[in-house]
This record gives sequence, C-alpha cells and structure tokens, in this order.
Amino acid sequence: MLLDASLLTAGTDDVAGTARRLEERGYAGVWASEVAHDPFLLLHAAALSTERVQVGSAIAVAFARSPMTVAYTGYDLQRYSRGRFVLGLGTQVKAHVERRFSMPWSSPAARMREYVGALRAIWASWEDGTPLRFRGEHYQHTLMTPTFTPPRHEWGPPPVHLAAVGPLMTRVAGELCDGLLAHGFTTERYLRERTLPALQEGLETAGRSRAEVQVSLPGFVVSGRDDAERTRAADAVRAQIAFYGSTPAYRPVLELHGWGALGEELHALSTSRREDKWEAMAALVDDEVLGTFAVVAEPGQVGPEVLRRFEGVVDRFSVYSGAGLPMEVWDPVLAALGRPPLEPPSTAG
Repeated sequence: MLLDASLLTAGTDDVAGTARRLEERGYAGVWASEVAHDPFLLLHAAALSTERVQVGSAIAVAFARSPMTVAYTGYDLQRYSRGRFVLGLGTQVKAHVERRFSMPWSSPAARMREYVGALRAIWASWEDGTPLRFRGEHYQHTLMTPTFTPPRHEWGPPPVHLAAVGPLMTRVAGELCDGLLAHGFTTERYLRERTLPALQEGLETAGRSRAEVQVSLPGFVVSGRDDAERTRAADAVRAQIAFYGSTPAYRPVLELHGWGALGEELHALSTSRREDKWEAMAALVDDEVLGTFAVVAEPGQVGPEVLRRFEGVVDRFSVYSGAGLPMEVWDPVLAALGRPPLEPPSTAG
C-alpha cells in the first residue's frame, strides 16, 4: 500500500518546499484538493520542485470547468511533471455547482461519463490527429485547429482518477477511469460491501481487471504524541464526520451501519439557525462512530491498523487528520506501509 500526503500539510506559503520535504521523506504522492485554493496552481509548483513523487488533484471540480480547459491543464501538467501528474476529478454537490460556481447541474454520473469521454476525445485529437467530433448531451467539442493544438510530448495524457461515493459514480470509475478516489467519509465495511462491488460491476462492463484501477483513500486518523494532540485530533475529525454526515448524498454510509437517524439529526442541525450548531453536530459523533470512521491509535500503531483494515481494499492511503501535526509524527506510518522505489512511478492506465 502506498502512502500519500496532502500538499497543504504545511500551508500554502511554501508549496514547493513542502513537496520536496514530502518526497524526501518517502511519500509516493502529494495531492491538492479544491477547497479554498486552485489545486492546479499548487500542483504546478509541486511538480517543478520534485523529481519522483506523483502529483495529483484530489479533487478538482469537473463541473466547474469545460472539458477543454481541463484537457489543456492536464496535458500541460503531465509535461511539466514529466509524466507524474494524476488528474483527479469530482463533481461537488448541486448547491455548490449551481450557486458557488454558477454552472449547470444534471444527473452527475451520466454527466461525468460524458465529461471523461470528452477529455479522451480531445486528447486523442492531439495525440494521433483524430478529428475532434465529440457530440454529447452536455458537451460538444467539434473544432480543433493546428494553432490551438499543443505539441505532443512523450508522456501523453495523464491518468484520470474519479471521486465516488455512490454506486453509479463508482461504476463509471470502473468502466472508464484509471483510479477511484474514495471519499474520506467512508468505512471499511462500506468499502468492502458497497464500493468494491460497484467498482467490479463497472470493470466487468468494460472487460477490465481490478489491477487496472488504483483505489485511493484519504482516511480519517486520530493520533498524537500526547493527550492534548490526541484530543485536538479527535475534535477535528468529529467535526469533519459531522459535516459530511449532515449531507444527504452521503447518508448511505451511515445507513449501512444503522445510523440513518444520526444523519437526519445532523442535517436538521446544519440547516438550523442555532449559533452553536457546528459544535452541537460534532458532539453527536460518539466514540463508536468516531472509531468506525477513523483509525484511532498511537502514532506507532496507525500503520499496522491501516493495514489491518484496508490491505487488499485500497492501493493508496493518506492521513486525513486535521490536527496540524508535524510531518515526523507520521514517519512510523511510512515505515509500516513501505516506501516506493526511487524511480518515477508508472502512470500508464
């Protein structure tokens, strides 16, 4: 199992330095998420400052952008990283797509299937001169002239990884993509009983094998070197679980464990006018829920527990803590999971 890290481990002021330090420590990949920053700008800095580590978006919001703009960005980042870039895409939820990005919303799995198809068609036109004739329900790309065709490079288009929680999007990942980005709001049981079977259905539809798709998990971890750090980590993870649990789209994860009522209560609080609603929501996440969603262990035991839960289930893991702990705290996890070879990892998919 490969261990990845967030590119924002040490904030945004020294992205290049953070990427170099993570590579030197032995991480396999560094990821940037589209939360309060554009992930592609961060990844450009990371790519230019490293030599081996993979750099990827986990995730960039697909529906906030045209497939054409993402195709250009992905192709360029693959060049700048010398074949180490991974294009991780996600949908975001309807409210953010419509009200924050002011973009259209429709059935997300069907739209994403078309989106990935459009990317492949655009890249094919650049790679082998295939006429660009992509006509879908949501996206039409039918014009590509030499002036706007980027020069080919030896690394080709980047692999595409897709974020998914529900079965429809997970099947799309299995059919069309090179990787599945599991959501942090998941459990070992949900991965085994819901995610992997849906992924297998998609793989079988396309005549593909499980080995052709990498599964990545940013897993919740509660750890620390003393009681204060562990308490801070637990508080941060409880708040994050409560936030995700309040979203109806993620309710199936709670329902699988018999916690559907918790999801309803979290959602009601999230839409209330209580001034302390976020604190009240976090307080609803008891130790049983916390321990089911998160690895709760001393730093030296995090790695073995990750392997116990997820070996054979996911191929890549990253620590999702929120406690702001220094990099060296997670060195035992690196030791347990193993460091990747020194040569750049393959991105073929």
